[in-house]
Amino acid sequence: MAKRKEQSLPEINNPKAGRDYFIGQTFEAGLVLLGTEVKSLRLGRANIADAFVRLTPRGPVLFHAHIAEYDFGNHHNHDPYRTRRLLLNAAEIARITEAVRSGGSTVIPLKLYFKHGLAKCLIAIGKGKKQHDRRQDIKEREAKREISRAIRRRQ
Repeated sequence: MAKRKEQSLPEINNPKAGRDYFIGQTFEAGLVLLGTEVKSLRLGRANIADAFVRLTPRGPVLFHAHIAEYDFGNHHNHDPYRTRRLLLNAAEIARITEAVRSGGSTVIPLKLYFKHGLAKCLIAIGKGKKQHDRRQDIKEREAKREISRAIRRRQ
């Protein structure tokens, strides 16, 4: 019997998350998707840069995540910006709700990926960075870059 070839599935990252937020506790949530959304996500045709999570009475929901229409779909193709439910257990939802209610925190998606054939979304509780925090991050990054350049020149 021939072994099945491992398929590398794409990870869709949120580039704005680390830049605009202090990342706190993270949670792995399942996604409720349609068939054409899964196919499009397997092709890596998604963007979560502007996405956010809201807590609704039905549970956490992912808003403004763009999963492109599947090219080979029919007239029943999905809406690229539709809202998608996130699947978490009750204790995780309670922790997230408490963090958001305490103020100053929001829930942001960090990454979309596949785990054991299931679509997952890594979400985190984040606090928004101010302008001076972003500037400080840039200064630290440039200082590290200068140090690494000096070390390379010395060798």
